[in-house]
Amino acid sequence: MPQFSVIIVSYESSDWIGACLEGLENQTFQDFETIIVDNHSSDQSADIVEHASLKNKHLIRSQENLGFAKGSNLGAANATGDWLVFLNPDTVAHCDWLDEIAAGQARHPGISAFACTQYKLGSEAHLDGTGDSYFGFGIPWRGGFGHPASDLPREGECFSPCGAAAVLRRDIFEQLNGFDERYFCYCEDIDLGFRHRLLGERCVFLPLAAVNHKGSAITKRHSPFSVYYGTRNRIWTYVKNMPIGMLLLTAPGHIALNIAALLQAALSGRFLPTARGIYSGVKGIPAIWSTRQKSPKASARFALYRAMSWNVIDMLRRNPCVKEF
Repeated sequence: MPQFSVIIVSYESSDWIGACLEGLENQTFQDFETIIVDNHSSDQSADIVEHASLKNKHLIRSQENLGFAKGSNLGAANATGDWLVFLNPDTVAHCDWLDEIAAGQARHPGISAFACTQYKLGSEAHLDGTGDSYFGFGIPWRGGFGHPASDLPREGECFSPCGAAAVLRRDIFEQLNGFDERYFCYCEDIDLGFRHRLLGERCVFLPLAAVNHKGSAITKRHSPFSVYYGTRNRIWTYVKNMPIGMLLLTAPGHIALNIAALLQAALSGRFLPTARGIYSGVKGIPAIWSTRQKSPKASARFALYRAMSWNVIDMLRRNPCVKEF
């Protein structure tokens, strides 16, 4: 069995998937398999994967678009590695990416999740992400997004890994029942990271384990699709996972932030998908509430709150939130 199972969910990604697979082919660490789930693409994505020279690759052709969450779970169900490494098709991994992950695992043997550096594809002078961050009033963001590369933090603890380049131990992923397939896409990585935290687990950011990431290359960052799902799933993640005591304390702030987001959307031409996302998020609360996570131990709650950001400036500026060792 390989050490890593790299899982890629591909949809209409013919412009990107070839370079992504080439980046894996050039890895200095070769103890891995690659599982590509093609979500019924209408372009040449699956054919590009089929003819790629990457060794130990497995293509799964879905007969429908499963979304990122269900597609990733399908890939994980076919994985044999000890560690699952989720990678977006619009990324290009640095040649020592897996080597640096393996080195980080050796340094932190008790850690079950790792986040990677994401540089902006085509401009490594800017960061695309340094792991996911979470504002305590229920707003997630990709830490360091858009910041200059000089803001790259040192190795430390972040809230959770970004799904574009996320590393989780397979037994923990299975214990968490994988990604919540109701999300389809967007915020499913934050939800998984939140549940991972509620188990008392931690996530370490590895600055030297790097990929270049286009970011929303297929769905587009401010498209109605991404705005709708991002808004809806953000609400679900907060309601589903926040421990009840903190939920009651922060709910007024969460509601206020959603109202502010709606007003901002009205000024930027994104009012309708934002309003639809809020409506669907609120409408889905009863079903989401029924699957709320059990209250964690006091030590896990303390570690959870410590891993969050409570500074609104961090959220507004998308600051990296990594607690350096």
